[in-house]
Amino acid sequence: MLTKIGGFYNRSPELLTLEEIKHYLYHCKEKQGLSSSFINQTISALRILRRDVLGENWEDGLRLHRPRRARKLPVILSREEVKRLLSMISNPKHRALVAVLYSSGIRMSELLSLYPTDIDADRMVIRVRQGKGNKDRETILSKKTLELLREYYRHAYPKPTKYLFEGMGGPGLKYSASSVRKILKRAARRAGIEKEIGAHILRHTFATHMLEQGTNLKILQQLLGHKSLKTTMVYLHVTMTDSRVKSPFDEL
Repeated sequence: MLTKIGGFYNRSPELLTLEEIKHYLYHCKEKQGLSSSFINQTISALRILRRDVLGENWEDGLRLHRPRRARKLPVILSREEVKRLLSMISNPKHRALVAVLYSSGIRMSELLSLYPTDIDADRMVIRVRQGKGNKDRETILSKKTLELLREYYRHAYPKPTKYLFEGMGGPGLKYSASSVRKILKRAARRAGIEKEIGAHILRHTFATHMLEQGTNLKILQQLLGHKSLKTTMVYLHVTMTDSRVKSPFDEL
């Protein structure tokens, strides 16, 4: 960041005036269309330089307004699109993997860290160990997902030795995130889905479909593992209609 602003003026960043810095940030934002994240990172770098390295008083010497990051509504698949997506996946392992993502709303990293013992068929829950924020939680296990998991396990060879989904590099190795992305993109292309696709999209879709069927926002927060209810409230752009709490996968 500092190299770029220094190169813009061909001078060392610590020699720049406040007006020059503001002009540079305006140029980055309005002329080059760079993100608010880039602007904020640049301001942070200048703050470290002025306050921590040069020992200047940051508050007096360089008051800069930090732009807010744009908040966009998440991309959501319709129920019909989810059905088409799954119908394009014939491999039992891949089909079960995508079903877990959609029907439980877990994150990619959480999916890849699942153990077979995390699937609790008696209580119909999936245990998420050390999720974001290093916290354990439970989310719902769909009946249809359980059926697909059992089908996958019957066909799996060799059987997983550590993780629920293991890669081809050897026993006990996690399945790769890049392989999951390829599965989703290939299935979406075959299903004629032009929307952005990824594990996070399935998580957004799960959350939205849960609210559409009437799930309490606080319960959804717990299922998703959100620290703050404000994070969950981004999904309130839909209408809640039913008070039953179950996976939307069972309604397809």
